[in-house]
Amino acid sequence: MIPVQEWMEQEGPAGLAAVLPGEPSAARGRRADPTGMLLTAPALVMLLCLFLAPVGYAFYLGFTNLTLTGPTSLHYSFTGTANLSLMAHDGLFWSSLAVTGIYIGASAVFGATVAGMALALLMRRAASGVSAVVGSLAIFAWIMPAASGAFLWYTFSQAGGTLSKVVGGAPIFSAPLVIVSTANVWSTAGFAMLVLAGGLRAVAPEMIEAARLEGASHWQTFWKITVPTMRYTLMTTVLIVVLLSLGNFTLIYVMTQGGPGNATDILPIYSYLQAFSFNRLGYGALVGDVVVVLGAIGAYAYVVAVRKRDRGLDSA
Repeated sequence: MIPVQEWMEQEGPAGLAAVLPGEPSAARGRRADPTGMLLTAPALVMLLCLFLAPVGYAFYLGFTNLTLTGPTSLHYSFTGTANLSLMAHDGLFWSSLAVTGIYIGASAVFGATVAGMALALLMRRAASGVSAVVGSLAIFAWIMPAASGAFLWYTFSQAGGTLSKVVGGAPIFSAPLVIVSTANVWSTAGFAMLVLAGGLRAVAPEMIEAARLEGASHWQTFWKITVPTMRYTLMTTVLIVVLLSLGNFTLIYVMTQGGPGNATDILPIYSYLQAFSFNRLGYGALVGDVVVVLGAIGAYAYVVAVRKRDRGLDSA
């Protein structure tokens, strides 16, 4: 048995704190600091006034009969679940939700991530001049205003445009969802490239070299080493691109305004049309609330992914 005094000299205060009852030392260090709370109070007030209050009011409007014109434009009232019942039986809403899922899945989850990874690998392996030109073009497409990019893709894919001369017809009308999804990939791939290029730096060259010496092909090395090492970076990239694509109202509205028919009528477009084209502000607000809920789910998933990544880095 080691005497208590000798044990305390060996272990120090940390060992003593580990066996004493009460809160762990880490938990005691996380107690609320009045000075810190005071310093963050202005930011919390701004968050409440500029974000939480408007979002809460928008949720309230979604359960009212507010219209853009007419008697209920001023004297509207709470209607309970009437708008929810209307939404449940609204075929156009469910069609819009399906179009949104296809658009997000094709252009954000798959398209922008694959294109960003391909560009990041190209910038890593290609000659410096080639990587600089390709990277600059991708970043230029990302930072270009959405309206400018929309006009560019509209003229490119309409009748008489460059794409129509190659494939024939007017792709913006014959395959509108494909065109707007491709335009979204074009506008977000630069961001995905920057994030994934940073993630590639975390892949140790020694691991790649060891795999190559063992006879692994480039494809096997990519799937067995690069992708698992970058899993949190890939997850973060996908979630952010999904949120960016979900809010990319301008690109689709300028190109197609949700048409032809309802072929590109994603939820933000449908919400706008219901509110300002059909004058049903209350119902349009409810559709917008669905977009907010979907975005909140994506944001929560992003926070969870970042925390998992940070825990993984700390444990490493």
